[in-house]
Amino acid sequence: MANLDAIFHGLADPTRRAVITRLAGGPAAVSELAAPHDMALPSFLQHLKVLEQAGLVKSRKLGRVRTCSLEMQAMTEIEQWIDERKRFWAQQYDQLAAYLASTAPEENDR
Repeated sequence: MANLDAIFHGLADPTRRAVITRLAGGPAAVSELAAPHDMALPSFLQHLKVLEQAGLVKSRKLGRVRTCSLEMQAMTEIEQWIDERKRFWAQQYDQLAAYLASTAPEENDR
């Protein structure tokens, strides 16, 4: 999970998250990915570069068309990291519930 910082950096921008969302539906040409965004193509290509460096997206060129697709390994890393946090907090909540149950006044004490 050494790449986790780069992955979260890649996801930190709304344009890049929109690209990830679009690519979840399948591969797309760069021109198709750039179309909904109000920016110059060189600026958009910088966003793609960040996503590629993070391992979230891969691209390949066929003829004159560059096509991007989602890289699932990075998504798996994110999922594993989140699952670890969820397990930790579930354990913390369970311990808190057990503590509160053990220190709660009994009904007869009222």
